[in-house]
Amino acid sequence: MRFAIVLISIFSLSANSCIALPPELRSQQGASTLTLPSDPELAKARELVEKSKFDEAEDAVLQYIARHPQSPDGHFLLGLIYFRQVQSQARSNGMYLAPGELPSTAVDSGSRDAKVRASLAAFTEGGKLGRPSAFDLKIVSLDYILLADYSSADKWLTLALEWDPSDADSWYYLGRTKYSENRFEEAIRAFQKCLDLRRLFVLAADGLGLSQAGLGHTADAIASLQKALSMQENFAQKTPEPYIDLGDILNQQARFDDALPLLQQAVTIAPRNVRAHEVLGKTYLNLNRLPEAQQELEAAVSIDPGLPALHYLLAQICRKAGQLDKAKSELERFQSLKAKEGPPKSGMH
Repeated sequence: MRFAIVLISIFSLSANSCIALPPELRSQQGASTLTLPSDPELAKARELVEKSKFDEAEDAVLQYIARHPQSPDGHFLLGLIYFRQVQSQARSNGMYLAPGELPSTAVDSGSRDAKVRASLAAFTEGGKLGRPSAFDLKIVSLDYILLADYSSADKWLTLALEWDPSDADSWYYLGRTKYSENRFEEAIRAFQKCLDLRRLFVLAADGLGLSQAGLGHTADAIASLQKALSMQENFAQKTPEPYIDLGDILNQQARFDDALPLLQQAVTIAPRNVRAHEVLGKTYLNLNRLPEAQQELEAAVSIDPGLPALHYLLAQICRKAGQLDKAKSELERFQSLKAKEGPPKSGMH
């Protein structure tokens, strides 16, 4: 089971790249929301960020830092800009830091990795010069999530929430970080705190259900995921994740007929969601509806041809359907892609 959050990819992070804020900052209070800097030049750069003019904002802040190298606010703002540039790159591919699946070929992971590390370096420099805010620490933690360094993300989110426990978003991110660390009981507490602060936070309810499933509490998980579905009944734009995750759990219980309409709805909501097609294809396979299973897996492969698991499942379907040449081709593709993969990671993919 995957906790599918866009832009979260699995990378290794060297110990030398960790942000190093001075110890005394841990006891200092910071705000959770970003306000315009008092310096007029930085305020103008911040306005550029708000208008999504990130390259202009970067140039302005770099020029400011060149003139004011001891300004912590300048470095903190630069770190935010680099993070927003990563988000913007994902958006240019039709993706967001939100539910769904990021095709493995959608972005240049090397350039993204470098930009995230540049963001961390900017926050590190700012931390040497002054006090970060809880908002700054939240962005630092999101950088680490992007690098799949969940331990560091956990550390800085925990501190951000010590400074501002009313930030529902940070509780949500802490929950998903704990989930990625397989610390399900702590994830449950974080998601519940998030929902206490924001009652209709669908992704938090979805995360709660996944965490309960991680503990083997299937009945509770189903109830939480059903609650996530009910939360968005009147939403104009729905997220597919509760449909996919509930359908996945029902599949594991061999309740394929119950899973089917949920997964069909997920594909309707998000036709470009790889996992929706994948899990729906598995359901059709279990129901022995092979043409429909093949159609769903081929749709998934067309969205993300670089994901090995899709080719393996498609090979199984083709073999069962008697399409032996195609099954062989898909299996060879699976083996080729699998050989290029790094070691598996747990948690969010």
